[in-house]
Amino acid sequence: MNQLLVILLGPTGVGKTEVSLRIAEHFNSPVISSDSRQLYKDLPVGTAAPTRAQMRRVKHYMVGTLELSAYYSASHFETDVLSLLAELYQTIPVVIMSGGSMMYIDAICKGIDDIPTVTPDIRTAIYKQYQEEGLAPILKELKEKDPVHYEEVDRMNYKRVVHAVEICRMTGKPYSSFRTNTPKERPFTIIKTGLVRDREELCQRINRRVDQMIADGLLEEARKAYPFKQANALNTVGYKELFQYLDGCWTLDFAIEKIKRNARVYARKQMTWFKRDAEITWFHPDNQAAIIKHIEDIRDKKKG
Repeated sequence: MNQLLVILLGPTGVGKTEVSLRIAEHFNSPVISSDSRQLYKDLPVGTAAPTRAQMRRVKHYMVGTLELSAYYSASHFETDVLSLLAELYQTIPVVIMSGGSMMYIDAICKGIDDIPTVTPDIRTAIYKQYQEEGLAPILKELKEKDPVHYEEVDRMNYKRVVHAVEICRMTGKPYSSFRTNTPKERPFTIIKTGLVRDREELCQRINRRVDQMIADGLLEEARKAYPFKQANALNTVGYKELFQYLDGCWTLDFAIEKIKRNARVYARKQMTWFKRDAEITWFHPDNQAAIIKHIEDIRDKKKG
């Protein structure tokens, strides 16, 4: 248990990338991205993926490895990262994992329940139904087949609703019957380190970052990705708004303002999720010396 996994988390725009680089350089550690969209290789601008220069500074994993059409989930992430950590820990005692995808972070910290893999025919059929009829009939089916999960699920999050019904259809059992919510033991020590800024400061950073993304070519990136706009990878802030512009529904200026607003909303959602976790120790991103000392203190205590 002397191996450490330092999880650097926080809302979008808070400044995780630069802090992760500084901490990784201090501990001579690689960085594993826990951003569910940075996995896709054709979205570097909109996902604020580490640049080539940053990846020369520090070795990165789980960045730019998937095609836009590829299906990937938190369960896949758990399997892949645990395998990667087992390899890294043979020679490296401290590994940094940085990102803000809540489900992916939980997959590593707590584990994902062993829920069956959905067959392609069932997934295709239910998504066809969703596109043609909307979410209402699928929600009705979930209420009938799994009233327990119906009361718990975010009914505005179509992906989670659809996935639950996929499992119900495939297995003939309620989705909730597969969920144990029992955390899995990990053979390494997890240190959850959160980055936080004043709300107004964070909002201003998000607005500036969106403007910079547009200047860096986000619209061109969205235009290239447009043929894949139904892919799960592109159901995310930045792309779905620009697709509305490309469809002729919105002006570009309106789409950009919607990106800023939706990014701010997502940041608040992330903080609501993270604040439920008493294991996270919070720091301002500028206080990197305190973050490093916090990690070193835990490391030294583990060494005895």
